Amino acid sequence: MVCYYEKKDSGLVEISSPKLNCWVNISPPFNAVEIDQLAEQLSVPLDFLTDPLDIDERTRFEIEDDVKFIVVNTPALNEEGVDDMTLYITVPIGIILTTEHIITISSYETAVIQTFIEDKVRNFSPTDVSLFVLQILEQNVYTYLRCLKDINVRRNVIEQDVYKSSKNQDLKSLLSLEKSLVYFVTALSSNALLKQRIQRMDLLSIQHDEEKADLLEDIMIDNSQAQEMAHIYSNILSNTMGALASMISNNLNEVMQRLTLITIILMVPTLVASFYGMNVLDLPMHDSPYAFWVLFGGSMLFSISLVVFFRSKRMF
Repeated sequence: MVCYYEKKDSGLVEISSPKLNCWVNISPPFNAVEIDQLAEQLSVPLDFLTDPLDIDERTRFEIEDDVKFIVVNTPALNEEGVDDMTLYITVPIGIILTTEHIITISSYETAVIQTFIEDKVRNFSPTDVSLFVLQILEQNVYTYLRCLKDINVRRNVIEQDVYKSSKNQDLKSLLSLEKSLVYFVTALSSNALLKQRIQRMDLLSIQHDEEKADLLEDIMIDNSQAQEMAHIYSNILSNTMGALASMISNNLNEVMQRLTLITIILMVPTLVASFYGMNVLDLPMHDSPYAFWVLFGGSMLFSISLVVFFRSKRMF
């Protein structure tokens, strides 16, 4: 689906056809024929429109003729089941800068682009291309920070539940968060390198614009903060998973130990009952009317002695 937007006094307005300095947003569902026609209409290399549709596309930028192409990774909820064991994944957003338009394209509905469509970004205007790109990068970092906080909250809740009762579903949920953090750490590192290259090569021509240059610096600092948070949360989650594995193993050992001790305690009455149940020998007290109670009492007394002994050794 292709949508065209321009900024007016009333806010962001969708228009029916492309105009000079408008924003062109391409989102699912896709039509291959429509993309081919759009590439020809907007004078954009076709691979600039198709590359961001690959979920594994790497973060980078390219320049071909007068067209600049930027690919940046952004977090997205795993609603389409790309990986059944992952809460969040990272998907590429393609940003294409031409002499007449700015084009964004992604294979997913992303929170970053939706923020601009809903006109929630202050001072946003498609006519200021360099500022628009910086704002996309800024909102992308904010999205990572929100997702990281959500992951940490979910981890705390699941961790408390696991301490009370270890269920497979809780462990699967922790694994899902851990895999999400792996995606985030990788994507944030790639995005950081991309921003450094954009700054070094002055891709957006903002070197002499102090306000925009400072904004890029702030974005890079926020990206570093998100990277550090992702690393910290990933380490915490890895240590938590390891601790839980040790706890489960320790609980299993305790259960097996108690079952073994119970078996030993019950062995004496079982052994006595087995001897007296053979009916092949004249065993002691075989003709006594009190034989059952004497043997039963003696067996119980011995079993109780074993219980007291094991408890004194803190084995029970």
